[in-house]
Amino acid sequence: MNQALRHIGRSLAIALPAVLVLSGTLAVTHVPWAGTPSGTQMLTASAEQQRQAPEDVLRDQLVTTLRAQDPGVALTELQRAVDRDPALAPHCQDIARALGEAAVEKYGSPQRAQQHARPVCDTAYASGVAAAN
Repeated sequence: MNQALRHIGRSLAIALPAVLVLSGTLAVTHVPWAGTPSGTQMLTASAEQQRQAPEDVLRDQLVTTLRAQDPGVALTELQRAVDRDPALAPHCQDIARALGEAAVEKYGSPQRAQQHARPVCDTAYASGVAAAN
């Protein structure tokens, strides 16, 4: 009986720390970022995103939004991002141009992509649509 209890104790001594570490790691990956407006963003940024410049991360996010929804939504989000962080303003035209190119890629037609144009960053979206042609 004594040996059985020792065997159980040793098994728990080995397994319990592993279970605690694993559950703690999983819990940390689901903690929302403090201070985000929506409070739903997760701590799951890849190492690549951490090394990218903020404007590159924004561009990638907006192109993903454009592909999932439409260019109008992405352009509105671009304007909001620039309003929130004026340091992004110098990059606004490049991002809008990339959105124009992605819209042509999505729709296969410059005319259809141009229908979603918004007055964001002057005519950069339109020049992106034209460049993708």
